Amino acid sequence: MEYRRLGASGLKVPALSFGAGTFGGSGPLFGAWGSTDAREARRLVDICLEAGVNLFDTADVYSNGASEQVLGEAIKGRRGDVLISTKTTLPMGDGPNDAGSSRSRLIRAVEDALRRLGTDYIDLLQLHAFDAGTPVEEVLSALDDLVRSGKLRYVGVSNFSGWQVMKSLAIADKYGWPRYVANQVYYSLVGRDYEWELMPLGQDQGLGALVWSPLGWGRLTGKIRRGQPLPQGSRLHETASFGPPVEDEHLYRVVDALDEIAKETGKTVPQIAINWLLRRPTVSSVIIGARNEEQLRQNLGAVGWSLTAEQITKLDAASAVTAPYPYFPYRRQEGFARLNPPMV
Repeated sequence: MEYRRLGASGLKVPALSFGAGTFGGSGPLFGAWGSTDAREARRLVDICLEAGVNLFDTADVYSNGASEQVLGEAIKGRRGDVLISTKTTLPMGDGPNDAGSSRSRLIRAVEDALRRLGTDYIDLLQLHAFDAGTPVEEVLSALDDLVRSGKLRYVGVSNFSGWQVMKSLAIADKYGWPRYVANQVYYSLVGRDYEWELMPLGQDQGLGALVWSPLGWGRLTGKIRRGQPLPQGSRLHETASFGPPVEDEHLYRVVDALDEIAKETGKTVPQIAINWLLRRPTVSSVIIGARNEEQLRQNLGAVGWSLTAEQITKLDAASAVTAPYPYFPYRRQEGFARLNPPMV
């Protein structure tokens, strides 16, 4: 397993990490992802550690805390061998202080996560969404206290816009509070919006990308093809409305290119899609999920080999879309491009 620095921090993380959203799954979204119990979770953790995957990502909102609890049981007795990443900010109840990133909510959320995980520290805490109702100074001051107390090692964000990240970093620098070092983002061959603003920001400011849903919300599993109905067992029947939208023709164009490369390489469609992501700038780790051992071993096969330059070019072309304003002039017009050459 290759290990990479998490952004500008000194923490090294595996190129592939494991997403525990399937652990303890319940409800219309997480229940469709999977319902792995503690025994099954321990087996998946065993396989990950054997392969060098030691970063496990979860969130308090995943099955209302059950994912954290099952992960805690699965790593019991080997806390020093793993890195735990979890997230908070999204609603965990109907009360006025059950959501957001206020000082009160963050302290309580961290204490609750520590209890469920069965540990006394979290390696990486990420804010799951931007809280527009809480001053950024309050958020960062609370995170500073939690880091100084030893309950958090590093902090990051997820699902923030560029200005929200940059404002937070500027205030952190002003007061000497911990800087965000990770940005957990949606990024895939059928969802490349990350490249327009957040990727250049990450490169400039030292945020490593932790990629969620690298298979485009289950669309790049190799089971979806042009002219064929959605497979009966696909989770998209229940969860498509929760995830990022993708136009059918764009999806089929990408899948066609993936199929061609699968024939050339003998690799699976998911392995190729993940390997492509691992070559992109700022990517520290790609989060893979699995409902069972077979899926996990298949996804682990995304490392240890490389796509050729020609194959990467083919995937780039098949997945390309027109950049939104104000970015499209920098891709189309020579004068703009000379001032800001593209990263990819």
